[in-house]
Amino acid sequence: MDTAKGKNVASSSATQRWESSSSPSLPSSGSWDYEVFLSFRGEDTRKHFTDHLYNALLDSGIRTFRDNEEIRIGEKIDQELRSAIHRSKIAIPIFSENYSSSKWCLRELVEIVECMKQEDQVGKTHIKVMPIFYHVDPSHIREQTGSYEKAFQEHEKEFDQEEIQGWKKALSEVAELKGWDLENIADGHDGKSIKLIVKEVWNELRKSPLTTSDNLVGINSHVEKIMKLLSIGSNDIQIMGIHGLGGIGKTTIARCIYNKVYHHFEGCCFIANACETFQQRGLVHLQSQLVINILNVENPDIFSVDQGIDMIRQRLSNKKVLIVLDDVDQNIDLNAIIGKRDWFGLGSRIIITTRDKHILDVHVVDETYKPNEMDLDHSLQLFSKHAFKMDRPLKHYLNISKEIVKTTGGLPLALMVIGSFLFGKEESTWEDTMKKLRYIPHEDVQ
Repeated sequence: MDTAKGKNVASSSATQRWESSSSPSLPSSGSWDYEVFLSFRGEDTRKHFTDHLYNALLDSGIRTFRDNEEIRIGEKIDQELRSAIHRSKIAIPIFSENYSSSKWCLRELVEIVECMKQEDQVGKTHIKVMPIFYHVDPSHIREQTGSYEKAFQEHEKEFDQEEIQGWKKALSEVAELKGWDLENIADGHDGKSIKLIVKEVWNELRKSPLTTSDNLVGINSHVEKIMKLLSIGSNDIQIMGIHGLGGIGKTTIARCIYNKVYHHFEGCCFIANACETFQQRGLVHLQSQLVINILNVENPDIFSVDQGIDMIRQRLSNKKVLIVLDDVDQNIDLNAIIGKRDWFGLGSRIIITTRDKHILDVHVVDETYKPNEMDLDHSLQLFSKHAFKMDRPLKHYLNISKEIVKTTGGLPLALMVIGSFLFGKEESTWEDTMKKLRYIPHEDVQ
């Protein structure tokens, strides 16, 4: 229950907002405290819909945080609650008739939106927001009409305009997102709606980001260029190719792009080392891997290439999917995996990485991207991260580090392998390595 009464309870907007010297740090892979954060107006839904949803999520093994906003005292929201938001994978605001009458709900929502807009070093959005419209018209939330308008008329008497505008903006932004309108699903029955919500949340959690190195250097420029080419917001079906020398960073770039955009799609699949997998297990296995990852099935029962083609075409044609085929060579028949664009739903994106540009020309991709070699500064930084575990070489090793970096031609893989090889080694080993590199590449790189 809101305890603050009267006009201008807080002397400034700073004390009315969530207060902290800094936002909680973004979690690293595997360090999430919660998978779902529930934001709701207790008096509206606590003892029925929210309670049933909370327990259904727990019963499905989904770690869920629900905030008791009614017991909060004063103007500040503590660090524990902010941390719970920042360390959750999915936020589910439950918009009920009186949601906007609670200042705590509105402040939670502002924090959720800010968290949603945060990105890590490879541009991956931090949190997924999936709103529930609990018997309230989404347009009332977007435009603050109906009960939401009345609530803001009361807030006008107590809070300053800056904070109120922040609340309205957050409501409008979240109400535009894809969510669940309970009036239009499962015939309005809460029980059926909760089952559908839990299933969709579970499927969303299965779309997890790929592991990437903590020592990425110069990756942002590649990500920005490719994002412009992909045009994620458009509904056309696009195929994009990334081509270049071995070791230039094609796979790393593709992984970072995948992590940035995977949450926009109904199904995702990253097939790593496609060339090696094809040689060892064949084309049917690649087809099966695609179907398994996107449809979340254990065994698609594909026993021939033709059967695989039929299943991909029939089962995926209505799904917006993201597919990455990494390290494709001329032996892989792409027509058996991504043969025609109408095999996939509107808005789908397919990315192919290869050393052979001819493969992309034959398959007629929409866009191609060729990463350049790293410049000297970025090369030295990447090398230092592996050779010294820091961004710059030790002063005594600066000159020889620059010499070694120049021999790699700006290839990230070479820089990582040679840097890791030299980590902790004596100076004599550095000198011997430098002499060898003048004549022949490091054997692991070669």
